[in-house]
Formats: sequence, structure tokens, C-alpha cells
Amino acid sequence: MRVLGVDPGLTRCGVGVVEGVPGRPCTLVAYYVVYTDPADDLALRLLHLDRSLTGLVAEHKPRSVAVERVFSQHNVRTVMGTAQASAIAVLAGARAGLPVSTYTPSEVKAAITGSGQADKAQVTSMVTRLLRLDAPPRPADAADALALAICHVWRGGTRSKLEAAASRQRRTATASEHRRERQRPRSGASAEPSHRTPRFDSE
Repeated sequence: MRVLGVDPGLTRCGVGVVEGVPGRPCTLVAYYVVYTDPADDLALRLLHLDRSLTGLVAEHKPRSVAVERVFSQHNVRTVMGTAQASAIAVLAGARAGLPVSTYTPSEVKAAITGSGQADKAQVTSMVTRLLRLDAPPRPADAADALALAICHVWRGGTRSKLEAAASRQRRTATASEHRRERQRPRSGASAEPSHRTPRFDSE
């Protein structure tokens, strides 16, 4: 399974592509960092990010996209830019008709290092080891994007199966309820038509 991971950011947006299956080591396909100039107009920065991510999705043809879920920070301006970049990443995957999953930083850290409290250096070190790279991916945004992709390969399959099973169960329950409704006898029904033609007596 090929997964494209995105570590969203408005100034620096990390993108990492890996291939693998749950329980087995993943293989690096490519990684990038998309930059936008803070001095540029916001609309132009988002447009550049959208075009870049759309192009990378088209180039690498992943089966799914994994994006880091935005969480609250003290710096409101930073989290706003991250949220905007995250929305562009989700849109790029959806536009290509791909399933898009989001993961919190703690989920990714736990999947990669075994600890949800790991720091960036530990995540980068484990990504380098897991992908059997000669040197760590730089900058850290690229390593974080690769960590997201690996996390989805290892956890996304199980999550997707659970969600699919729950969806099938809901559909089955709904269909059963509809059948019971059709088979249930109706009491108190009137044999007379609901609309009567008015009758006029002649004098």
C-alpha cells in the first residue's frame, strides 16, 4: 500500500511517500518540503500549496493520504496557518478520490517510537531507522510527514477495517428495521377514503 503523508504548515509543509503493509518495514518512495513566502498574499500561498500537493498526489498515485490533525496551541496565528494548510492537504486527497485519514501528533509518535511523548529528534531517528536511510530526512517537517505515512500503513488498515465493519453493521441494522416496519400489522386503519366528495341536497 502506498501512502502519502502530509505534515501541514503554511510556511513549510512536509510531504512523505512510503510503501508497505501492516507489521512489515516500509520502503521510502520520496519526500519533499513545500515552501511559501510569508511575505506573499495568503491567497497566493494557499494556491501554491494546493497546486504543489495536487501535483505530488498525481505524480505518486498513493492509495490513501494521511494528514496530521490540527490541535490547539498557544500561538493562535500559527495554528490558523496550520489549519489552512491541513484543509488544503485534505482537499488534495479528496479531489483525487482518495481516502484521507487524520492522526494526532501523539498517535503518530506512539506508532513510530512507542511513546506518545517522544520529541522530534526521537521521531526523526526512528523514521531513519525504520526506512533504513543513510541519513535522517531534513528538515524535520519531511521526517514528520514520513512518520505520518508509516503510521497510516501500520494503523490505518486496522482502522479502515473496523470502520467498514461498523458501517456494514449499521446498514444491516437499518435494513432489518425497515423490514420489520413493513411487516408490522397496522391497527386502527379506516376503510373509508380519506377524502370525501361533498354532497349537496336538492331542494
